[in-house]
Parts: sequence; C-alpha cells; structure tokens
Amino acid sequence: MQLNGRTFLGYRRDNGRVGIRNHVIILPVDDISNAAAEAVANNIKGTLGLPHPYGRLQFGEDLELHFRTLIGTGCNPNVAAVVVIGIEPGWTRRVVEGIRASGKPAEGFWIEQNGDHNTICAASRKAREFVQYATELRREECDISELWVSTKCGESDTTSGCGANPTVGNAFDKLYAQGCTLVFGETSELTGGEHLVAERCSTPAVRERFQFMFDRYSAMIDRWKTSDLSESQPTKGNIEGGLTTIEEKALGNIQKIGRKCRVDGVLDKAEAPTGPGLWFMDSSSAAAEMVTLCAASGYVAHFFPTGQGNVIGNPILPVIKICANPRTFRTMGEHIDVDVSGLLRREINMDDAGDRLLDMLLRTANGRYTAAEALGHREFVLTRLFESA
Repeated sequence: MQLNGRTFLGYRRDNGRVGIRNHVIILPVDDISNAAAEAVANNIKGTLGLPHPYGRLQFGEDLELHFRTLIGTGCNPNVAAVVVIGIEPGWTRRVVEGIRASGKPAEGFWIEQNGDHNTICAASRKAREFVQYATELRREECDISELWVSTKCGESDTTSGCGANPTVGNAFDKLYAQGCTLVFGETSELTGGEHLVAERCSTPAVRERFQFMFDRYSAMIDRWKTSDLSESQPTKGNIEGGLTTIEEKALGNIQKIGRKCRVDGVLDKAEAPTGPGLWFMDSSSAAAEMVTLCAASGYVAHFFPTGQGNVIGNPILPVIKICANPRTFRTMGEHIDVDVSGLLRREINMDDAGDRLLDMLLRTANGRYTAAEALGHREFVLTRLFESA
C-alpha cells in the first residue's frame, strides 16, 4: 500500500493533536464517585461514563500513576470534553487542571457538602453543554503521519507468532517510515527475548533505559520469591494454543515491532511520548490494563493481534483485532476486524496482510466502528502498583 500522501479525516484539538473519535466522557476520580458519574452518563445521551474501582488511600508512585492515567485519558485526542466527578475538591481539581492544560474543555464537581442529587444535577447541565459543543466539531483532512498507533497482543497461540503478530510488524514498518508515533510494551512478555529488543534501541541511552525497565520488572518477580510465572505466563489459553514457554511467547510478541523499526524511546506507565517513532512502554501484559495505559499515553488507534480469541475493547481507544487462526475466525468472527488466516494457507503474503491491516486502520480513523466498539466492549482497567494505605 502506498502511504505517501495518504490522509484521513480526524478531529484536530486545540493542542494540535488529532483524534479519530469525539467522545464526551464522565470521569470519576475515585470508586465512590462511580454511581454519580454513571447517573450523569445515563442522563445525557452522547456521553460515556468510565467507572473504575480505585482512587482512595493511594500514595506515592501508585497515586501519581493514578493521576497520570486519569489526566492522560481526559487529554486523549479521541476525547472532546470531560466532566470530572470526585468525592472531594482537591483531587478533583487536580484532574481537571491537568486536562485543561491540553486546551480541552473540562469541568469538575464533588460530592462532599453537595450530595449526590446536587452533584448529578450540576454535572448533567455541564455534560449537556459539552455534548452540544462536541457535536458541532467537524472532521478535517489530516496526514497519516499524525496517527498515534499502539499495539498489544492477547490470547496468543502458534498462529500469532506465524501470522497475526508479524502482520502488525509489517504495518508498523510502513507506518514508521511515514513518521507515525508508535508504541509497544508488555514487559513480562519479552522475557527471554529482551536482548533482541535491546539490540533494536536507537541509542545507548535508550538501551540503558529499556534495560532498567526490564530489570525493574524482573526484580519485582524476585522480590516476591516467584521462581517462574507458571499458570500466568504463558496463560492457559497460550498453552492450549501450542505455546509452552515464556521464551516462545516473547519471540512471537517481538514480531509486532517489525524488521525496520528502531526503538526510539522508553516510557513509564501512562507517559506520553515526546516525538514520533517507536516507543517502548513498561506495562502489564494484562490486555485491559495495557490498552488503558496506551489510551492514557495519547494513542488514538490500537492493533490487537490474537490467536485463541480475546474480546478486549476500550471506551475511547478503538481496538482493531487481527487473527490468523481460522478456527478462531470461525467461532469468534464477530470479534475480528482483519482476517489474515490466508497467510497460513499461503493465499496471501505478509505485505498483503500488512496492507489489509493498514486499510482497516484508515477506515477506522475515518469513523468505522471496530468490532469491539460495535459489540460494546469498553474495558477501562487502571494499573495498580501498591496496596492502599
């Protein structure tokens, strides 16, 4: 596929970033504000509530990650405006101010000394204003280089490493050449192949930072005296699909970064990249957690190759599913956006498969719902580091 000069229709935000969706979200700061946030989302059509189970008695880096994720979610270019609801004013204002720094409309409400009824009523009025503001925004033509694309695989099997994952790698190589901003992660699923990623780092400083992130994960496993990741890595589904070791899984996982991409930078969880290229983000390998982190980092489309079948979606980040397993496509086809099982039958080659994925990316960027969006999968799962105080 010729990508030079290709464009898509996106929503340009005040900070210059381009989104491919136009959500108005109702964002609770903490778990006990979920009910009020969901009530507002129920009152005002065209809004999207994002309930989650955290936000009380967190501290230190865990608390910083919590704020980084919430603020990053609100700042994502796929979001037009944000209503924030918390139990008290301090943390609520912190999230609102962080989102407003991107130039985006955001307003905060808190329940203490107001109660649910008054909070829901006031927040609903503002949500209505934001929906009417968002529905007047119009898409404009944007260069393909302005797309930020993330990737993560899930329920991998032998067809993942042979077909779906290298399809993402082929597409990433082509997007990288166009100056797109890309990211991969899943720190634990690089185990045994981390040296291959290190060799792809563009500078010694990037390589040192990557190694720090990987060693930090390994140290966490050692700290808990876990000798292996049995029954977690590989998962039961991975094993049923023919993967027997974490090293086999890692080699398949690394196929997603293609052959030509260099690792240009390293991010901590929910950090935003500072320029184009391929970035590594330290992250959980749990599907919903990492996709949520990618959304918080500002990515607007996500490639998700799967072998055994995974139903993951996200409220604001369209998840494009790719599968090379003909059985999975037959039994779970409603979840798959791009069928590349022809690779295994030698009906198509890798360039064909990569082009199919890029075509679906552009169709998604122009407004087509992904399978996960159409089916209502809106998994929003925050990453936790510590127990609560």
